[in-house]
Amino acid sequence: METSPVLDDAARQVANRRLAIRLALVAVFFAGFGFALVPLYDAFCRMTGLDGRTGVMAASAVENSQVDYSRWVTVEFLSHAMPGVGLEFVPEQFKMRVHPGAVAHINYVAKNPTDRRFIGQAVPNVTPGIAAKHFKKIECFCFTQQTFQPGEVRQMPVTFVVSPELTQDLSTVTLSYTFYEAVKERS
Repeated sequence: METSPVLDDAARQVANRRLAIRLALVAVFFAGFGFALVPLYDAFCRMTGLDGRTGVMAASAVENSQVDYSRWVTVEFLSHAMPGVGLEFVPEQFKMRVHPGAVAHINYVAKNPTDRRFIGQAVPNVTPGIAAKHFKKIECFCFTQQTFQPGEVRQMPVTFVVSPELTQDLSTVTLSYTFYEAVKERS
């Protein structure tokens, strides 16, 4: 018994239509999943404390903080500018010893050696990750986007506190910033 070619074409079209619908549903599912990853990642990081993000502390909370003069924590400072952005970005010093609970200040220096305006955002990270919840920024250039005119050099302050609750076995914490271009300027 042979089937007619017209029936085969109709059956193939129905099968192709079903396959196209399935593929479209898969694409929609994964697009939605991609958007859901950001809040899922944030929730995961909040629950586990593994994100390396620093906390923000109000100045009034710092005044009530007890300084632990019995120990020192070395804070190392790193900086990175994403390749191709043309920004020179370094800390004024690469290490600082602080007492947990004491307010500390450091400046980063950024220079735009290019002939175009640069608009960027710095993203902080603290390692080891377990120390991130104990590193509180009071003032930071990373809170807002930064705009640099051609040739501009700027000192950018960071005021922070390492919490006295930081575990005793951690004596070194690293604060690093990565500068990204937030808005691509048109030539």
